[in-house]
Amino acid sequence: MSYIKRGTTSFKKANLALFAGGFNTFAILWSTQPLLPEIAKQYHISPAVSSLTLSSTTIALAVSMLLTGSLSEVYGRKPVMTISLVASSILAVLTALSPSFHLLLLLRILQGIVLGGLPAIAMAYLGEEIEPKSLGMAMGLYISGNSIGGMGGRIISGIMTDFYSWRIALVVIGIISLLASLLFWFTLPRSTHFQPRKFEIGKLGKSLLSQFTEPGLIYLFGIGFLLMGSFVSLYNYIGFQLITPPYSLSQTLVGFIFVVYLVGTFSSTWMGMLADKHGRRKILQVSLAILLLGACITLNNNLWFKILGISIFTFGFFAGHSIASGWVGKLATHDKAQASALYLFFYYTGSSIGGTAGGTFYSSYGWVGVVGMIVIFSLLAVVLSIRLAIIAKKKLGVSSYRV
Repeated sequence: MSYIKRGTTSFKKANLALFAGGFNTFAILWSTQPLLPEIAKQYHISPAVSSLTLSSTTIALAVSMLLTGSLSEVYGRKPVMTISLVASSILAVLTALSPSFHLLLLLRILQGIVLGGLPAIAMAYLGEEIEPKSLGMAMGLYISGNSIGGMGGRIISGIMTDFYSWRIALVVIGIISLLASLLFWFTLPRSTHFQPRKFEIGKLGKSLLSQFTEPGLIYLFGIGFLLMGSFVSLYNYIGFQLITPPYSLSQTLVGFIFVVYLVGTFSSTWMGMLADKHGRRKILQVSLAILLLGACITLNNNLWFKILGISIFTFGFFAGHSIASGWVGKLATHDKAQASALYLFFYYTGSSIGGTAGGTFYSSYGWVGVVGMIVIFSLLAVVLSIRLAIIAKKKLGVSSYRV
């Protein structure tokens, strides 16, 4: 059975389907982010508490992926991903009908649980079905769908909230996501390299834990945690700063700040291709340096400099995530969906912990506190990437795979 190669119809279909699936997942996941100031105001809660509408979803997503990644080893990649996308779209509509903050949190947790069916499995699908020399590009295109979905969800939320209400915004996102789910279902090529296994909870649990003994994977997990913790902190609280003087931007304009996600769409694909050519370690460290530079630029009080800094930060983040996530499949020697699920478990745990911790720093020290936390996270990620490169080179060898 041959792999899916760049330039073929199957390659285009796989990328289109996973682009749509990524759009669905991240439009729903991040749809409440630009609404945090509105939620805090309506329910008379602090920025850190309002961020729970994201943190609760991402931690549920992180835990869910540990199970759904294992289920896909039994029932197949496409069926589990399809059910996840359809169910999360329906829940998006129901979330808009929640009468209280506590019910909103409950529904967001349920969303996180069902959303876990796509991210880890999509990475495993690509690792199994795409030829190795095209994997960097394919992974980059999938990540770009994530970035456009995250951008679209935020922009739609901001505009619909300004013109109608946050409830209408979430209904619209749910309908769009359902259409994306149907596109995914009818377009994604079937798996040809997937080998199902029996559902044996003991063996699945043992294989999951054994991923921690794979050389290098633990460093990738740590990098994912630090990347996402930094990213969510910046985007969670930039809105709080921009709606207050001297900026006093509307929800619509704050939502359009997320247009800079287009930078991530480009960087995830381009830097992924550069990593295929020049080595993952080098390009990953360049990405982390770019992220750090962008965060520091946002300390400038000029609005245009802030937007420039956010753009540079976003470029570095999506490039780093694309490279790190693609590296997981190469270092994992078995049950690649579980390895991907563990990477994303730490990735989204970073979102929950970093996103909420960022609120504490923001309340205590303002924007300088948020950037200070990001600087620490970025430097720790650089240290982990250096150690990772040493281990990967010993394990794979430069001749078999560019480190």
